[in-house]
Amino acid sequence: MHRYRSHTCGEVSAADVDVDVRMSGWLHNRRDLGGVLFVDLRDHYGVVQLVVRPESPAYEPLTSLPKETVVRIDGRVLRRAAENVNPELSTGEVEVEVGDVEVLGSCAALAFNVFPDDRVSEEKRLTYRFLDLRRQRMHHNIMLRAAVIRSLRQKMNDLGFTDIQTPILSAPSPEGARDFLVPARLHPGRFYALPQAPQQFKQLLMVAGFDRYFQIAPCFRDEDSRADRSPGEFYQLDIEMSFVEQEDVFQIVEQVLTDVFHEFAPDQETTSPYPRISYRDAMARYATDKPDLRAKLELVDVSHIFRDSEFRAFAGKNVRALPVPGCSDKPRSFFDQVQEFAVERGAQGLAWVRIDERGELAGPIAKFLTAEDAEQLVAEVKGEPGTAVFFGAGDQTDVTRVMSEVRVEAAKRTDLFEENVFQFCWIVDFPMYEKGEDGTIEFSHNPFSMPQGGLDALQTQDPRDILAWQYDIVCNGVELSSGAIRNHSPEVMYEAFRIAGYSREQVDYEFGGMTRALHYGAPPHGGVAPGLDRIVMLLAGESSIRETIAFPLNQNAQDLLMGAPTEIDEERLKELHLSIRKPQTRGSGSTDSQQG
Repeated sequence: MHRYRSHTCGEVSAADVDVDVRMSGWLHNRRDLGGVLFVDLRDHYGVVQLVVRPESPAYEPLTSLPKETVVRIDGRVLRRAAENVNPELSTGEVEVEVGDVEVLGSCAALAFNVFPDDRVSEEKRLTYRFLDLRRQRMHHNIMLRAAVIRSLRQKMNDLGFTDIQTPILSAPSPEGARDFLVPARLHPGRFYALPQAPQQFKQLLMVAGFDRYFQIAPCFRDEDSRADRSPGEFYQLDIEMSFVEQEDVFQIVEQVLTDVFHEFAPDQETTSPYPRISYRDAMARYATDKPDLRAKLELVDVSHIFRDSEFRAFAGKNVRALPVPGCSDKPRSFFDQVQEFAVERGAQGLAWVRIDERGELAGPIAKFLTAEDAEQLVAEVKGEPGTAVFFGAGDQTDVTRVMSEVRVEAAKRTDLFEENVFQFCWIVDFPMYEKGEDGTIEFSHNPFSMPQGGLDALQTQDPRDILAWQYDIVCNGVELSSGAIRNHSPEVMYEAFRIAGYSREQVDYEFGGMTRALHYGAPPHGGVAPGLDRIVMLLAGESSIRETIAFPLNQNAQDLLMGAPTEIDEERLKELHLSIRKPQTRGSGSTDSQQG
């Protein structure tokens, strides 16, 4: 018999009754029922119930050993009595009567319970991540992630895509976030950058003639943490295709993602085909370019109604109205709760009215609106009797941010939110440029995108009116990816960058590999890169991607388990030709420096 096991803990079944087995795993749980000891033994594959009788030499050790101790047991498989069968376990028809036990790994006092789960802080969970990953939910999430990756690889291979790995050490990226820089020991004063995305390399693969590329790509960005974004690193299904237009990319991605979501969440509906919503339309109707379409409500811009209003709270401001039908019987507490939600999200307040059975307005601000304003408002929001109308007023950025969340919250509180569905959509027609804080023109998104209208649009249109062949894919309010049809013409690229303030020489210096390649016959191409972490987060029903990553950084970009980032000793700094300038402390007149 094998030194450690003949069967795994999830393997034994009724077919093994009266068979002698050897198993190894962790002591998961223990119950003493009138002198007979029942122990759950757990490994990667499952849980099996052990029964230990007082006369067994294993009885005393298994009574006293701490939970999570690693043991090997020898025993015989028995059939459970019909009334004791556990249908929730794959091994639930049997149990193993233990004759011998060996301790393989002792367990110190636990920082928190693995089973049953303790409610502990995320900081402690990440510090003892090896314990946290033993929990059933976390183990399931990591196995789900592995299965999703395996499925994605197979689907991409079946569609004729080639899996190609691109460099990790490269040059700084124009993606927009901060790069992680790596000092080059052999080239003093120079740095590599970890890739924010394989953007330029996958385009170069198209120029090289590979036609259909994909990769489960690691990406690195030095940016702040959010629930759907991990600081430091993340993974994406990176895709690029030659001789395609926007719809060609959409068809491939819709096929792959719809199949994956059907495969791993068969109990939830996945909408297909995905609706196409222009960026401007999304901002008008949902106040966000990441709309959660499960919420069956839309916003209405009513700023023009109140532009010259005597109602000071609205006069001259950006005013978004949210009509919510079916509120005739809603108590005052409903309105107060929606208001409180808006204030928690940063609003100074949230005005509202209700349309009564006569079609007239009632509510706290109704008396401040003229009859003409009220009539126009009801027409604009297409209000029926019983419709409540919430208002956000103020600076456009603040109003859209708050009202986009109020829209979803109000839908959830009025049964206008669709559960158990994955609502995908494409956001298209993004502006190519935007005006920066200093008044200059800068790229809105990916600078390598093809402008709609090509060179002619760049030379004849106001830059702020130019749209790009850029698109985002969104699911349930979560942006899974950005993508674009790429700019494959060097002259179009030079002109696009000129508008954003780059000289031809600067473009060649910063993106020399790309511009050189485009001069040697580049095919029209485009791609997209759905975020793997976010896909698994949605499939697992989690609210944070850290719940689907084996060893994530915390919100402060720290690895609490391994102690990263760490300080580097002076000898290593000298080898890298570096010195450390620590930030000034408050009240200090000088900057500390560790010279290398």
